[in-house]
Amino acid sequence: MAILGTKESRVVLVRVKHILIATDGSELAAKALAQGLSLAKALAAQVTVVTVTEPWVTQVTGEAAFGFPSAEYDKAMTTSAAQILSKASEAANKEGLSCATIHVKERHPTEGILETAKAKMCDLIVMASHGRRGLTRLLLGSQAQNVITHSTIPVLICR
Repeated sequence: MAILGTKESRVVLVRVKHILIATDGSELAAKALAQGLSLAKALAAQVTVVTVTEPWVTQVTGEAAFGFPSAEYDKAMTTSAAQILSKASEAANKEGLSCATIHVKERHPTEGILETAKAKMCDLIVMASHGRRGLTRLLLGSQAQNVITHSTIPVLICR
């Protein structure tokens, strides 16, 4: 019930008892969910699935500034998160696993994932990466890269 990793150019054995699987509901994230659930089953590990919705941000000034429907944004994000987490629970049940689900609201994905991993005392984070390069990565960023950079626990990236 362990996985191998490296730390400062030496091999480290890590016992995995609790896996956090991050998902945004995309097709690629579904692949990471399947991999994470498969790994959890093989290791008899506990599973928590998290989805994070970003804060409502407006950047309109001048004459175009008027009331934006932030309540509708919140409602849409809550509904979307519930659907994403419901599908994750169904996938876990099909694997014979139970999983806790968490919707982190009003956080940037990297922060929400890392805070949840710490709060739930997870041993491993599993997530997808789109593998963006060049200008696209610069403009859109990479949540996976940010999680890897700031995580204190191992991160498994699936493509």
